[in-house]
Amino acid sequence: MSRIIDRRQMLRGAALAGGGLALSAYMPAWAQTNSTGLATPLPTVTGNDITLRIARQTMMIDGRPSKAIGINGTVPAPLIRLREGQNVRLNVINDLDEDSSIHWHGLLVPPQYDGVPGISFPGIKARSSFLYEFPLKQNGTYWYHSHSGLQEQLGHYGPIVIDPADADPVQFDREHVIVLSDHSQISPAAIFRYMKVNPGYFNYQQQTLAGLLAGKDQTLKERMDWGKMRMSPTDISDATGPAYTYLVNGHGPRDNWTALFTPGQRVRLRIINASSMTTFNVRIPGLRLTIVQADGQNVMPVEVDEFQIGVAETYDAIVTPTDNRAYTLVGEAIDRSGLARATLAPHAGMAAEVPALRPRPLASMKDMGMDMSSMAGMDGMDMAGGGMTRGVDPTAEKNPSARLTTPGAGMATGAMAQGGSAMPGMDHGGMDHGAMAAGGMAGMDHGAIGSQQGGMGAMDMGSMKMRDFSKAPQVKKGPGVQTISPMPMDRTDYPGQGLEDVGHKVLVYRDLMSLTPNPDVRAPSRSLDIHLTGNMERFMWSFDGEKMSDVHEPIPFLEGERVRINLINDTMMGHPIHIHGHFFELVTGHGDHAPRKHTVIVQPGGKVTWDLTADAVGDWAFHCHLLYHMHAGMMRTVSVRPRGEAA
Repeated sequence: MSRIIDRRQMLRGAALAGGGLALSAYMPAWAQTNSTGLATPLPTVTGNDITLRIARQTMMIDGRPSKAIGINGTVPAPLIRLREGQNVRLNVINDLDEDSSIHWHGLLVPPQYDGVPGISFPGIKARSSFLYEFPLKQNGTYWYHSHSGLQEQLGHYGPIVIDPADADPVQFDREHVIVLSDHSQISPAAIFRYMKVNPGYFNYQQQTLAGLLAGKDQTLKERMDWGKMRMSPTDISDATGPAYTYLVNGHGPRDNWTALFTPGQRVRLRIINASSMTTFNVRIPGLRLTIVQADGQNVMPVEVDEFQIGVAETYDAIVTPTDNRAYTLVGEAIDRSGLARATLAPHAGMAAEVPALRPRPLASMKDMGMDMSSMAGMDGMDMAGGGMTRGVDPTAEKNPSARLTTPGAGMATGAMAQGGSAMPGMDHGGMDHGAMAAGGMAGMDHGAIGSQQGGMGAMDMGSMKMRDFSKAPQVKKGPGVQTISPMPMDRTDYPGQGLEDVGHKVLVYRDLMSLTPNPDVRAPSRSLDIHLTGNMERFMWSFDGEKMSDVHEPIPFLEGERVRINLINDTMMGHPIHIHGHFFELVTGHGDHAPRKHTVIVQPGGKVTWDLTADAVGDWAFHCHLLYHMHAGMMRTVSVRPRGEAA
């Protein structure tokens, strides 16, 4: 323990010395800053021929210098402003002493120009250049970034706006591009190394005795149960505020980057999460946001007070400030360890109150894929005596394994089907699992939990186990798979961890509807389950239990086929999953107006379903967009084969 404390103290000291420690609720001095504000627009490049030069540089964050990789001397890289229908030539010059690349995130381009070394092209060698050339088939808000090593963490990212060829269905008087990101004084290689040695290295928000006594955290029994599982409910993010300063357009909270407006104007905010590891919760206290676009695709307007934006997602929002005053744009890290801050104001130099960080969330049983409330309201269920009995199938009482079956993606069947409301009087946080016996469900045997190659032992709840590979037969057994979600549920109606009870409207995926009918409404011809797997204790991440370097065959698709993809999260951490070269339609009950996206957060212990038309022949990257998860192996190649070459 002393070694861990010493290491954390050293890290904290180094971060403070370099100005990299994100400011939290107990250090709120910057909330009262008298900063004059920066109303500087992003540098912009446009036209049919554009030159981008990648080089190392120094950037200033909150008045302190920091090492970075920029493009054309700026972080973020210049805003690339183009128009739908034009052909663009982008000459990328790599002035680094190492290979580099640029991926055009969300753009539908030929595979050889997609920019992923080892999949679609060899990369851009040190001190050389590469010419990207492609037509623009779409419009909307997108971004670009390195797909080489960990360069993205150092500032190798920038925004893209493609104006529509015809009239824009979104009406606005002024717009601002908002690039959210995370930046560290610690080198990316060191961050990765620290997390491999101790995945909780940057977690300074562990539960305390004070939290226990004050009733703010878990009960003692809950802590003991989670301890036996070798898990921490505070593991919401990997690299957090102690490692990062959270930025808006390359500026820290003290810099007070400012976007101007005239009262009464409809202001379009094009918000891009270009961070490496941070899910942000975005709000503007005092202003409602009307979401009009997601991942560059127009959606039917939906009014919210806050939204969660995963790494690599984009949202366009309209705000209409009517008062002659400043507003604070808040991008709060999901684990509440810090925030990005900007100001909307009629004049530069204005500032509004910056809200304190809200209490950090704790993971729950739902985040473990064990949502007991989903079993409520089911025929024949009886909660009498604290046990569960069924009056439907008497044979189940003789065969405990028949009481709960979770085939395929783990959905309950029979009398335990989906539906119903929460079980009356059932406190899932503090329930005594050991007492749940005889009446219909075997007790949850935490004592049976042990370390098995760094993974989880058996945690039985009837037929429910936390590492039951029969629920995921395609997942490769090994130390890289710590858990298999027993009952992963569709969580597209979930606002995100820590946003369940904030008292105002938070966007959920089910709110999103495409503004126009989907281009392909055929029913899928087949379904494919892909499990998001990991071992948080060892910082191992993969798909189906296999990291990228151990897989030699791509995921095959046939040109033009329609496939349903079920992404099943077997981990206790959310993952923003991105597929290159394609958009998909989220299956959320909106028929031919399903929202079309290129990146989606799969919530902890949950699942997301989307339909894909494999219409882009070639090899494409498919990965978690948490940079260090991808770097650790949570990535695969998708190969779309021409019909003439089908086996």
